[in-house]
Amino acid sequence: MNRATGTVTARAATAPWVFLAPFLLCFGVFTVYPLVQAVVLSTQTTFGPGATRFVGTNNFEAMLRDPLFWRACSNTLIYTLGSLFVQLPLALGLALLLESPNLRGRSWLRLVLFSPAMVGVVFAAMMFSLIFEKRTGLLNQVLHAILAPVGITWDLDFGWLQQHVMLGLVVASLWMYVGFNMTFFAAALQNVRRDLVEAAIVDGAGPLSRFWNVTVPAIRPVGGFVVLMSVIGSFQLFELPYIMFSSSAGPDNRALTIVMYLYQNGFELGDLGYATAIGWALAVVLVGCAAVQRFLARGEEAGS
Repeated sequence: MNRATGTVTARAATAPWVFLAPFLLCFGVFTVYPLVQAVVLSTQTTFGPGATRFVGTNNFEAMLRDPLFWRACSNTLIYTLGSLFVQLPLALGLALLLESPNLRGRSWLRLVLFSPAMVGVVFAAMMFSLIFEKRTGLLNQVLHAILAPVGITWDLDFGWLQQHVMLGLVVASLWMYVGFNMTFFAAALQNVRRDLVEAAIVDGAGPLSRFWNVTVPAIRPVGGFVVLMSVIGSFQLFELPYIMFSSSAGPDNRALTIVMYLYQNGFELGDLGYATAIGWALAVVLVGCAAVQRFLARGEEAGS
């Protein structure tokens, strides 16, 4: 009897590990092992696919002294700020507009605003590169057609992507992602309690006061999530500038991003060790952003 009981107990203790084994095996092979190898690779300099040399922390020290790395960081930060302070407020404003009870064609507007999110990044990059093109670009042609009748000459050879690199990138990402982020805010607005809104109206609160004291607290958790995802997506920017500027970093490296610089070092120059060090620096920044967002969220939960 005791032997049977012991057998059943052993099976009960072993069964969870049997079911977890496929996941643990895949997690170890595809997550843990690559991470360990990435740590090792960041301490090496590679010369082709088979030649490596241990350099310790030299890659990280060289990265901190590299002006191109800091140029990539500043460009990425400018793009991120554009996403946060232009794209997200506009997305929230569109979500508030679509919640207006007097708005007609709400479903069609949702479809029109969200549809760019279903378009591939490569297609959007090629489209905006044509829009901002010199002479034959749509934007220059439209400006010329509007200003010419009033006696103002518009230079058709004006290069938008050469003169305003980050503006072009922010506008392109605005077209692609503002509707996508709008859907999150629209869903969050469903959590706003109507009784609190009505009570605020009875108390004489204006639209701005109702928005700040009733709407913002209700959508704050979703807003924090959208901000975090926007920061992570902005720091991982690569395809959009790479395609818009024909596989280059733009004039004077003004379109160079962190991931693009990682790609250039790892796959064009062949120095996978230095590229891995850049990747770890990017990972530390993103983990830090996530930790700050989590800390602020916990503070708000404790305060409420």
